[in-house]
Amino acid sequence: MSKIKIGIVGAGMWGETHARIYQDHPCAEIAAVCDSNKSKAENLAQKFGIRQVYTDYKEFAQKSGCEAVAIVTPDFLHADITVACANAKKHMIIEKPFATTREDAHRMVEAIEKNQVRVMVDFHNRWSPPFVTGKQAVDSGEIGEPCSAYFRLNDIKWVPTDMLPWASQSSIIWFLGSHSLDTLRWYFNDEVDRVYSVSKAGLLKSMGVDTVDMYMTTLEFKHGGIAQMENGWISPNGNTNINDIKFNFLCSKGMIDIDASSHNMIHMVTDTRTITPDVIVKNYIHNRPKGFAYESIRSFVDRLVDGNEFEVTLKDAVNTSLALITVLESAKVRKPLKVQY
Repeated sequence: MSKIKIGIVGAGMWGETHARIYQDHPCAEIAAVCDSNKSKAENLAQKFGIRQVYTDYKEFAQKSGCEAVAIVTPDFLHADITVACANAKKHMIIEKPFATTREDAHRMVEAIEKNQVRVMVDFHNRWSPPFVTGKQAVDSGEIGEPCSAYFRLNDIKWVPTDMLPWASQSSIIWFLGSHSLDTLRWYFNDEVDRVYSVSKAGLLKSMGVDTVDMYMTTLEFKHGGIAQMENGWISPNGNTNINDIKFNFLCSKGMIDIDASSHNMIHMVTDTRTITPDVIVKNYIHNRPKGFAYESIRSFVDRLVDGNEFEVTLKDAVNTSLALITVLESAKVRKPLKVQY
């Protein structure tokens, strides 16, 4: 059986994650890696036996011979790489979000549709066991019609101060708000009509990271659903989990209540702290990547093989970005704004 040749653009921590999953997939072969930092690209290539190394994404798109590409760069760099790969007829998985400006979103869609390539954005919450179980209950109708939701998805300070060297060029809205809003669109099976967001800044700036600390956002959906979305990255580093994930979805005959961060399945306690180990997001079972954040990437290859539609469609990816752009605009003017699709 021939394998799908996949190239990776972005040789950082999550680029290595993609490489591990493709190496594990029986239908995938990592054919090339590209990063503007040559040493990072070479290190990833050596680690996974990747023969082709590039530092220019345009040369990579034209010469690598890849059938598909994983774009695993900082969010603000997605657009030009996507357009170049679309013009080279490459299918793509793009790490969230799809785009960070309306102009980028529109030119990316134009290139994708013109070249008839397939694109999926990695909103991996759609593979999370508790969220999938809740969505199945909503879709079955057993808990009635959707009414309202609350979604808290926060990170500890270590993420913007240490994990992400480019946090000052991004926002928690792009880093975690994209997962939040996509999950809410998915649960409501609806598009956001209007948003009102407020933000708070100062703590991270005092620590040398020039980005907003947190956002509180109200979402009105087109068919009447309402939601509150909280996204911040200033939780204490001593929190038992990097993420703070609380989700409540109220329907006319019942509700879904999820706590995916402070779960009681397993705790590890030492003389200095208590840790809640990750057992569903990015975990390994018998040396194989099995967490739901890995399953979403694995499914990209699966859908290329079987030809079925991606679980996250291009429309999902684009409309989530357009709604989030409006969230950021609303927070700046402190007024409700309608989403322009």
